[in-house]
Amino acid sequence: MSRRRKGVRAASPLRRHRATVSMGFVTGMLSGLRAKGIDPSGMLQATGIGTEALSEPNARVPIDNYAALYNTVVRSLDDEGFALFSAPLRPGTFEFLCRSIVSSRTLEEALERASRFLRLLLPELRVTVSRGSSSAKIEIAETRPLRARRDDPCRVFAFEWLLRLLHGLSCWLVGRGLALNSVAFPYPKPAHAADYRLIYTEHSSFESRSLAASLTPNLLDLPVRRDEDALSAFLQGAPGKITMLYRRDRETVRQVRDIVVAALPQAVTLAAVADALHLSGRTLHRRLREEGSSFRAVKDAVRRDSALAKLEKTQMPVAQIATDLGYSEPSAFFRAFQGWTGLGPAQYRKRLARVPRILKVRR
Repeated sequence: MSRRRKGVRAASPLRRHRATVSMGFVTGMLSGLRAKGIDPSGMLQATGIGTEALSEPNARVPIDNYAALYNTVVRSLDDEGFALFSAPLRPGTFEFLCRSIVSSRTLEEALERASRFLRLLLPELRVTVSRGSSSAKIEIAETRPLRARRDDPCRVFAFEWLLRLLHGLSCWLVGRGLALNSVAFPYPKPAHAADYRLIYTEHSSFESRSLAASLTPNLLDLPVRRDEDALSAFLQGAPGKITMLYRRDRETVRQVRDIVVAALPQAVTLAAVADALHLSGRTLHRRLREEGSSFRAVKDAVRRDSALAKLEKTQMPVAQIATDLGYSEPSAFFRAFQGWTGLGPAQYRKRLARVPRILKVRR
């Protein structure tokens, strides 16, 4: 059956969504092991990720492989904190965190409980929640330096991990995506910062004194909609599944992505996608913003992932790839690709040829 080329339609909900994660998040997750001299090769191979990928900072890993690696590292270390902290967070920590907050009435109460729980087990980082008339803030601050260098991968991942855990858990508790208006991160801008707009927000800044995530204050008043029965199902595959929540709970992002993919190489407009979803353009823009994304960010992610897959798995000429992705000129594709990876498409393919199997995807 040929792929539909003309027109725009909503893609089937059964289509598998192949989201990917930057290699920077993988090396961050493994940074605690490396600091202790532990070889992660077996864990990578067990979860379908080629060890060669660690030497390729521009490689990407499917989100389900990344979640599997998360759980594998936790089991191997007997530590849900990835050997990043002075004392391990024994397996079960995430479950007890969830159980301590699921009975909360509002999101604000749940986050306050979470901050008290983490204070008992994670003395290096302090979580506080505050609100004003125009903004609320989740702050994560060091009570003592995690590492000597602010850009140490262990320190960077510790902040990335804890914010992602709190944000993903918050989204699940209230049953909807929660937009972070901005996040200030307490370290230099990392190489994989482009992925922050998909995981956290488009409005990220760096070199702050502590991590400060801002959100609309009335979100803290949202009722907690989950109960113990829902928690039992949620904990299956946890804690690794928390890494997938920003994808799984982003229903509008996924719907828009599927429509953009189905329409390639045709370039679709926000108005056309909104019509396919039976929404106004303003409503679609608002829903994407609530999920921490934008129409442009979704289109860029589709083109990036498709381009990387074609360069990695086919011998298709670069000009043909550009055409298939809807670029009118190869030069426009070249500029976009260089922005994604820091390399030109041909240069990226040559580097792949030197490492025959950068990424092994488990079937």
